[in-house]
Formats: sequence, structure tokens, C-alpha cells
Amino acid sequence: MTTIKHAVRRTPARRIVLVGAVAAAGLVLAACSNSDDNTSGMDHGSKPSATATQGAGANPAPGAFGDADVLFAQMMIPHHEQAVAMAELADGRAGDAEIKALAGDIEKAQDPEIQKMKSWLKAWGKPVSGGSMPGMDHGSHSMDGSGMSGMMSDKDMKELKAAKGKDFDRKFARMMIAHHNGAIDMARNEQKNGKNATAKKLADDVVKNQSTEVKKMNKILDRI
Repeated sequence: MTTIKHAVRRTPARRIVLVGAVAAAGLVLAACSNSDDNTSGMDHGSKPSATATQGAGANPAPGAFGDADVLFAQMMIPHHEQAVAMAELADGRAGDAEIKALAGDIEKAQDPEIQKMKSWLKAWGKPVSGGSMPGMDHGSHSMDGSGMSGMMSDKDMKELKAAKGKDFDRKFARMMIAHHNGAIDMARNEQKNGKNATAKKLADDVVKNQSTEVKKMNKILDRI
């Protein structure tokens, strides 16, 4: 009888131990599951998004392009570079407030466009022309279909650099009008013959913005 009593007394205790062990095991499994979920979430968060990955190596001028697009960029880069050089001469030489403001606008607009066009040529696997190209006449103020229109000669640039005050303002306005008109001719050729949408959009901007600036400079010339 004593043995039976002891066995009966031990049964509840053993059940308690077993229940406790099962509960503890459940907690451990739950903790492991939560840990796995958190780790999985961290992994997804550390991976770059598809948009970021695509953006890092995106073509700055995607889509089809042709010879007209390439030539537009190669010719417009040095054309813009000269416009920026002319605009930089206004500092310390220009006397008219509108000329000073216009020169600043030209620098701000055309320098970023130069960088854009260089990035296109790199993406297209084409060379960037930083100077004269065969068939170009830098002294020509008219488009003959083979060169850059509106480019100033070395003599023109020296005369502009030597001028000051109203003399500079007049020379700057006259030269930049011719320069802008040349860029507009080149941009219209791109609008007509280009294939690349990005290049044609820049051509649209050149026609629109530089036509507006030509009108401003004509008004300045009438005033001064």
C-alpha cells in the first residue's frame, strides 16, 4: 500500500514537469521563428531596390540614335563652350545690368548642357570633340551645312576681351546674337534629322530659350 501511495503522489509532479518542458520548448521555437523573420526582413531591407540598381547605370540618352544626333552633340559642345567663355568675360567688363544678368543665365544654362551631351557621347561610344572638326569654319556667321554657325573667330574674342563698359555691352550683345542664331540653326537641324528623343528635347530647349535671349539682346541694343 505504501508503494502505491508514493506512485500516486509522484504522478502529478511528473505531469507538471512535462507540461513545463513542453511550454519552454514552445517558447524557444517561437523565439527562433521570430528571429528568422527579423533576419529575413533585414536581408530584404539591405538589398538595393530595382529602381536604384537601374538608375545607377542608366543610359542618359536611351533609345535609337543616328549620325545627326552624334554630330549635334559633338558640334554643340564646343559651341556652348565658346558661349560660356564669352559670358565669363562679362565679369568686370559689362556695364549694363541686363547684360550681366544675361551672361549669368547663359553660364548657368549651357555648362550643364555641355556635361549632358558629353555623357550622351560616352554612352553611345562616340568621341567628344573639344575643338575644330573637318569642314568647320569658326569664323563663319552663316550655316553652310558643313560647319558650326555663329562661332566667333580668335579676333572676335580678343576684341570682346579688350572692351569695357558700353563698348563691351554692345559687342557682347551683337556677338552673342550671332552665336545664338548659329546654335538655333544647329538645333533646328537636329529637330529635323535627329532620331534620339533626349537629344531632340535639348534641341527644342535650345531653340526656345536662345530665341528668347536673342529677343532680349535686340531690345538691349535698341536701348543702349
